[in-house]
Amino acid sequence: MSTPAIDARATASGRVPAAASLALLAALLVVFPYVASSYQTILLSYGLVMAIAAMALNLLLGYTGLLSFGHSVYFGAAAYGAAFVVKYLHVVSMEAFLAGGVLSGLVIAAAFGFICVRYTKIFFSILTLALSQVGWSLALKLFWVTGGTDGIRVPTPVLLGGVFGTPQDKVVFLAHRYYYYVLAVFAVCAVLMWRIVQSPFGKSLQAIRDNEVRAESIGIRVRRARWFAFVLSGMFTGIAGVLWAPLNGLATPDVLYWPFSGELVVMTVMGGFHSFSGPIVGAVAFNYLKSYAVGRTEYWQLLLGVVFVVLVLVLPDGIMGAWARLHRRMRKEG
Repeated sequence: MSTPAIDARATASGRVPAAASLALLAALLVVFPYVASSYQTILLSYGLVMAIAAMALNLLLGYTGLLSFGHSVYFGAAAYGAAFVVKYLHVVSMEAFLAGGVLSGLVIAAAFGFICVRYTKIFFSILTLALSQVGWSLALKLFWVTGGTDGIRVPTPVLLGGVFGTPQDKVVFLAHRYYYYVLAVFAVCAVLMWRIVQSPFGKSLQAIRDNEVRAESIGIRVRRARWFAFVLSGMFTGIAGVLWAPLNGLATPDVLYWPFSGELVVMTVMGGFHSFSGPIVGAVAFNYLKSYAVGRTEYWQLLLGVVFVVLVLVLPDGIMGAWARLHRRMRKEG
């Protein structure tokens, strides 16, 4: 049998377990609210929201080779966009939140990206950090607009125009209806980002990441491609910020501060930024780890720091990188 035929059979046989695993995971996520407590379900909602933001960051880090320390500004701006819809338009529709938040993240990412993509490596990272701090400073100083350190309240939203009725108990609402809403948006975002990275545009981003000079020599407009990636990354991060706002109940300047950008980077690296699923795993794992650490010790930041250092030393390719190596070893031995 020829080598191409063998490769085709190996690829097909590899897709079947992957599809089965994906279907099993989807089934587990669907039934999760019925087998877990409300607290655990809401915690998973937070994890899915952060997974969207981590995947968005990985469009730059893993696929374009640009490390951003300023993604908190798009997340926070979108959260404030949802809050402004309530405060100034007196609308509590989740779809209106999404429209306002996504528009906020998109516009800011387009403006900041125009400046940032002119640079690479550490200069790009520092510039994104500096610009995000401008957003944080404005949120603090313009307190008559943003509410200052008190923030702006984001009430329980109405989903899909009130098709499911008006929420009564907030905890029950967040643990069931809102969880499924977050899950649906997460699935749509994951599919869209997967299609982006597998498209010719996504391949051009990977070419830029691997060798910018060679990519430009074959006709790829490097700066424009980076700007599009930057804007898309900011838009998807904005979606995550909108979904986060009702869970948190407030939009505050804290979510614009640079440590939050650092957490997104940690999530992405922890899961493994060399794979598409790595940021998802890293975001969910980090969210659970942080929640349990905060609840058990006042030195939770020290604990998280130690855990992260150990993971980087033991699993330099992240959780999914280690899993891929283990899977390859098992297939060879089998």
